[in-house]
Amino acid sequence: MAAARTPQGDTGTGASKGVKGSSRLSGPGRLRGSLRTVGRALHLPFTGTARGIRKATHAHGAGESGLGKLIELHGVNGAGDVMITVALASTVFFSVPTDEARGRVALYLAITMAPFTLLAPVIGPLLDRIPHGRRAAMAGAMLARALLALILSGAVVSGSIQLYPAALGVLVASKAYGVVRSAVVPRLLPPGFSLVKANSRVTLGGLLATGIAAPIGAGLQQVGPRWPLYGAFVIFVAGTFLSFTLPPKVDSAKGEDTALLAADEEHLHGPHRRPVKRPGLRTVGPAVTHALAANASIRCLTGFLIFFLAFLLREHPISGQSAAVSLGIVGVSAGAGNALGTAVGAWLRSRAPEIIIVTVVACVLGAAITAALFFSAVLVAGLAAIAGFAQALAKLSLDALIQRDVPELVRTSAFARSETLLQVSWVLGGAVGIVMPLNGTLGLAVGAAIVGTGWLTTVRGLIGSARRGGTTRPRVA
Repeated sequence: MAAARTPQGDTGTGASKGVKGSSRLSGPGRLRGSLRTVGRALHLPFTGTARGIRKATHAHGAGESGLGKLIELHGVNGAGDVMITVALASTVFFSVPTDEARGRVALYLAITMAPFTLLAPVIGPLLDRIPHGRRAAMAGAMLARALLALILSGAVVSGSIQLYPAALGVLVASKAYGVVRSAVVPRLLPPGFSLVKANSRVTLGGLLATGIAAPIGAGLQQVGPRWPLYGAFVIFVAGTFLSFTLPPKVDSAKGEDTALLAADEEHLHGPHRRPVKRPGLRTVGPAVTHALAANASIRCLTGFLIFFLAFLLREHPISGQSAAVSLGIVGVSAGAGNALGTAVGAWLRSRAPEIIIVTVVACVLGAAITAALFFSAVLVAGLAAIAGFAQALAKLSLDALIQRDVPELVRTSAFARSETLLQVSWVLGGAVGIVMPLNGTLGLAVGAAIVGTGWLTTVRGLIGSARRGGTTRPRVA
C-alpha cells in the first residue's frame, strides 16, 4: 500500500511540476504575444495606409490591367521630384539676398533650362526608337535621378558648379520618364476606361503624392540641406524597382507609329496616300494643333507665374506673412486648383473638349486681367488657383482630342510629342518671368498678354472644330 501510494505521490508531484513548468514557459510566450500585439499596433498606420492606397489605385479594374502600378509609380516620381525641388529652392533661392537670388536663378535657368529646351524635342524621338524597353527606360530615369540626388547633396553644401549640370540631368531624366509614361498609359487601360480618365487618375495620384512629400521635404530641409536629397535618393531607388513591376505588355509597340504635330493639307491624309519628304509621319489634325497651342499658352503662363511671383512675393510678401509663407499660399492655391481641374476633367471628358479649352483659357485671361488691374494678394492667389485648374482641365481636354481624332497607330507618339512642346512652353514662360521687373501690375499684364495671344489665335479654330464635331476631314487610315 505504501509502495502504491509512493507512485501516486510521485505522479502527483510530477504533475504539479509540469503545471509549474508550463506556467514558467507561458511567461515568455505572453511576452512574445505582447510584442506581436505592439508590433501590429505600430505597423497598423503604415500597413493600413498602404492597403488604402492600394485599394484606391487598383479600383475599377486598374489593378488587373496594371494601371494601378503605374499610378503608384507616378506618385513615387512626383514625391522624389518635389524633394529635389525643395532642396534646390532652398539653396538657389532662399539662402541669399533677393538680388543675388535673381542672378542665381537666372544662371540656373541659363545653364539647365536652356540646354533642356534644346534637348527636350530630341528626347521623344529618341525614346520612340526604343519602344521595346519602356520599363527599363523608366527604371533608368529613376536610377539616374537617384544618383544625381547624391551628387546634388554634396553640391548644395559646397556650392560646387556640379549643381547645375546635375540639375540639368534631373530635368532630362524627369522629362524622359514623362515621355515614356505618356506612351505607357494607353497600354494599361482597363475595360471601359478612356485615355482621359486614365490620365486624370495617374495625374491625381502624382499630385497627392507631391502634396504629401512637400511638407516632409521641408521638414528634412530643417535638419540639413542634404536631407531632402537623401530622401529623393531613397524614393527614386524604390521607383527603379517599382518600374519593373509594370506588366510586360508596356514594352510592346505593336501597331504604333510616329506622329507629326502638323495640320497642313499636304500631310493630312498621311504618307500612304500622298508622298511626303518625311515618310512614316502622320498628321494629328487641326483640332489637336489648335488645342495644343492653347495649352502651350497656359503652360507658358504657369512657368511665367512661378518665376515672377517667386521674386515678387519675396520682395513684397503678402501682408503680415513671410516670403516663404506667401509663396506657400500661392503654391497651395495652384495645387488645389490643379487637383480640382484633374477631377473635373475626368467627369467632363466626353463633353466638347474644344469648348472646354476655349472656356478655361478665357477664364484664365479674365483672371489675369483682373489681377493686373486690381493687384492684391487675394487676386494673385485666385489667379494661381484658376491657372492650375485651367492647366489641368485643358490638358485633359487635349488628351480627349488626341484620343478622338488621332488614330491608335500614332496616338502614343502624338501624346509624347505634345508633352515635349508643353514642357518647352513652360521653360520659355519661366525665362520671361525671371527677367521681368518686380512690378505686380506690369508682370500680370504680361502674363495676361501671353495667355491672351494663345486664346485669340486658337478660339476660332477650336469653335469651328467643335461645330464640325471633328469629323468633317478624314484622318489617317
